[in-house]
Amino acid sequence: MQPLHAQVAAHILLQDSPLAGFQYHAGRTLWPQMRVGDALALVREPDNPHDARAVRVEWRGHKIGYVPRRENADVARLLDRGQALTARIVRLAELRDPWARVRFEILIPLQTERTP
Repeated sequence: MQPLHAQVAAHILLQDSPLAGFQYHAGRTLWPQMRVGDALALVREPDNPHDARAVRVEWRGHKIGYVPRRENADVARLLDRGQALTARIVRLAELRDPWARVRFEILIPLQTERTP
């Protein structure tokens, strides 16, 4: 018997956020390579000394910042429960304000069909 594979047919938008801490991490050097639509990884940091609900944001394996502290409670809780989440860049802007440079969205994939 072959395993069933879930097909992701749609997503629920959980939130759209600015990237926190962009100016302190690899995002500055990676900026020229980043594109709207690029996938991002969300990684929980429960032992983060500054925020027990910290969620690190990575682009191609490089830390580029965090989900903002004021917006990370639901994301952290869902990740802690094993919920699959996806994230992607939705805006890149060459602005002086580091909080305005990168916006990203976090999505909950909906698995609607199973195929053999």
